[in-house]
Amino acid sequence: MAGFDAALPQFEAAGAQVVGVSGDAYQALAAWKKENNIKHLQLSDFRRQMLPAYGALVTDESSPIFRYPKRAYFIIGRDGTVKYVKVLENPTMLLEPSEVLAALKASGA
Repeated sequence: MAGFDAALPQFEAAGAQVVGVSGDAYQALAAWKKENNIKHLQLSDFRRQMLPAYGALVTDESSPIFRYPKRAYFIIGRDGTVKYVKVLENPTMLLEPSEVLAALKASGA
């Protein structure tokens, strides 16, 4: 996530806001944000309301990570339309901010 903080000026110049969503409780998320000096907005979906709506939650009951969030990236336009979706099955994989910036520019959002 530090890579996204470093790229915040580029996202802001493109008219975008970077928002992270975590399945952690807000207290744990706040501590993690402080410990890692994260600048962009972080939201908690501890009750798992948003994550399944975006396909970003493991729903296979036989999975050892059932109800864990997936690593996912979305670009949502100002009108609320989802313009870009990238859901990664491996939670250790990360997209580079440059890839998301390119998708942002291509989406017209």
